[in-house]
Amino acid sequence: VVFVLIAAGVVGNQYFNAESLLYRVLALVALALVAAFVALQTERGRRFATLLKEARVEIRKVVWPTRPELIQTTAIVVVFVLVVALMLWGMDSLISWLVSGVIG
Repeated sequence: VVFVLIAAGVVGNQYFNAESLLYRVLALVALALVAAFVALQTERGRRFATLLKEARVEIRKVVWPTRPELIQTTAIVVVFVLVVALMLWGMDSLISWLVSGVIG
């Protein structure tokens, strides 16, 4: 049923493409709300809603890094990426130089 509602929204959006974008968006939002309501009536939908609630609880338990920790970690990653990029560039240049020397 949910897939039929979504398909109706897609087809309706194409069919009414001459109408105002605002009306089409409002109709799609209303249709999405109806589809979500129908989906939540199923067992699978209730399990999904429970999963979202539990995920929200777990997100609140996360210890987020402080701003200095974030800046320090980001700087370390950027420096490491630059070092690896320079090493790869050097190896590529060396191999290119060796191959051009062999090929002539």
